[in-house]
Amino acid sequence: MNRRDFLKASTILGGAFLPLSPLLAAPSRRIPTTGPREPFDHAWLKGLARHLAEQPPREAPPELPATLEDLSWDQYQAISFRPDHALWAQDEVPFRAQLFHLGRNFRRPVRIYTLRDGQAQEVAYDPAMFDFGASGVEGETLDEHLGFAGFRLHHRDDWQRDIAAFLGASYFRAVSDSLQYGLSARGLAIDTAMNRPEEFPDFTRFWLERPGDGEAVNVYALLESPSVTGAYRFRISTPEDGVVMDVDATLYPRQGIERLGIAPLTSMYLVGENDRDAGWDWRPEIHDSDGLAMHTGDGEWLWRPLTNPRQLRFNAYADTNPRGFGLVQRDHDFDHYQDDGVFYDRRPSLWVEPKGDWGAGSVQLTEIPTLDETFDNIVAFWHPEAPIEPGQEMRFGYRLYWHAYPPHQPPRARCVATRTGLGGVVGQPREYFSRRFVVDFQGGPFPLDDQADFEVKPVIVTSAGRVEITSARALEAIQGYRAMFDVVPPDDGTEPINLRLYLEGDGQPLTETWIYQWTPPPAEERKLHNPAHL
Repeated sequence: MNRRDFLKASTILGGAFLPLSPLLAAPSRRIPTTGPREPFDHAWLKGLARHLAEQPPREAPPELPATLEDLSWDQYQAISFRPDHALWAQDEVPFRAQLFHLGRNFRRPVRIYTLRDGQAQEVAYDPAMFDFGASGVEGETLDEHLGFAGFRLHHRDDWQRDIAAFLGASYFRAVSDSLQYGLSARGLAIDTAMNRPEEFPDFTRFWLERPGDGEAVNVYALLESPSVTGAYRFRISTPEDGVVMDVDATLYPRQGIERLGIAPLTSMYLVGENDRDAGWDWRPEIHDSDGLAMHTGDGEWLWRPLTNPRQLRFNAYADTNPRGFGLVQRDHDFDHYQDDGVFYDRRPSLWVEPKGDWGAGSVQLTEIPTLDETFDNIVAFWHPEAPIEPGQEMRFGYRLYWHAYPPHQPPRARCVATRTGLGGVVGQPREYFSRRFVVDFQGGPFPLDDQADFEVKPVIVTSAGRVEITSARALEAIQGYRAMFDVVPPDDGTEPINLRLYLEGDGQPLTETWIYQWTPPPAEERKLHNPAHL
C-alpha cells in the first residue's frame, strides 16, 4: 500500500477503519498494568524533568528485534490495536486511547501510564493488545517489556476515527471538523536549518488521565534529549470546529542551545498557485499548508505564502510578545487540488496562541526543497531572543487550534491567492526580464463600485531591484481587489528579494500585509519568451 492509498483508508499511522458492528459488540478488556500505583501531579513531573536535566542523557535505546526493525511499510501498517483493549473502553467517558506498536521507523520505546485520582500506574506491554495481521510478526515471541511507540485518542462522536495522535520523537497532530489529518506539531525543535544535524527531542513517557464527563482529556509528557528535558501538560478538547490543545511546557536546558524552537509546526508544500514548478504531476496544487500567518505584538497581520525553493531557505520575523502565528491552509476549494485520494482541500490549519508575554524573539520559517509530497519540508516556530543557558527553568504556555481556519482573523481584507509569472506588457516585445506578481485580497471595507469616496492604491516595498507596472482594481468574482506589479531584478543578481505589499485607501490600510521572498533565476535562465510575430 502506498501513502495515497493509506491516507484514503485511514486517518493516522497505524490506524485502520474497523467494521462498526464488531467494534460496538466486542466486550471491553481491562488494560494490563505493571508495578504499584504511585502519586503523580504536574509539579512532580517538573521535578522529575529538572532532576534528569542534572544527569547525563540517557543512552540510546536497545535495538528492536529484527522482526520489528525490518518491517516494510505495508507490514507495519498490518499491525493494529484491538479496540476492545483501549484505555477507558469499559468506562462511560467521552475519550478512549489506543496504543501504537513499535516497529520500522518507530524504534524508541515510550512508557505509558494511566492516571486517575492522582495515582499513576504503568501500562504493561501485552501482544494480545494487537492484531498482527499479515505483518509476519509472531507476537508471542516479543519481550514483555517491549513498550509502545505512542498513542492516539478517539472521541465518542465516532469511535472508529481518531482525533489526535502522538507518535515518533515529540511529534503529534490532530484533526479539524473534517476529521482529516494534515500538518504536525512537535514538543520542541533544536537547531533546525543549521550547519549541523538537527536534534530531535523525544517524548519518553506519557501519563493519560482518565477523562471526566466533560469534553476534555489531560495528557502529561516527559521530554528528553541531549540538550534539554521538559515537562508538558496537554489539555485536549473537542469543540465543534476541531481539536484544541492547551499546552504548558516547562523546559530545563542541559546546555546552551543556539536555536530553540517553541511550539514548532511541521508541514508540506510541494506546489501551489504561486510556485508551479512541479509540472510532472497532474494535480495543480499539492500542499498541507499554503501560508504562514502572523499576528504581531503590535497588532499587524502578516501573510507569507509558502514556497518550494531551489535551495534551503530560512527567514526570521522579529517580534515582541506575539499574539499568534500558524501554518494555514486558506484554500479549501477541491477544484484547486483535484485530489480525490488524500483530499488536500480538507487539511486543517494550526494556529498557535501564546499565553502571557513571550518577550522578544522571532517567528522563524524554514522551507526545504522537495520533489515529493511525502516529505515534510516546512517548519515554523517561535525562537526566543534571550540566550538559552543550562540550569534555567523556562515556561511557555500556548493554545493550539486545529481548525480549518484560525479562530482569529484579520479585521481587514486578507490575501486569498498569490500568483506569479513572466512580467511585461502583453502584445509588446520584452526587452528585459521581470517577474509578475498577482495578489488577490478578499473581505474588508473595499469600495467595489464607481461611487467610492477614495482610490485604492497598492503600497509596495522591495529590498532590491525595481517595481513597475503597478495596479489595484476591484475584482467582482471574489468580492475583493487584485493587486498586480512587476519586479525587475538587479542585473545577474540571484540574491533573494524581499517584497512587502498592502492596499490602502484614503491613507489607511485596507488589507493585511502580504510578504514574500523571491529568488531571481540566474541570467542564463531569464527567458523572455517573445513570440516571433512581435
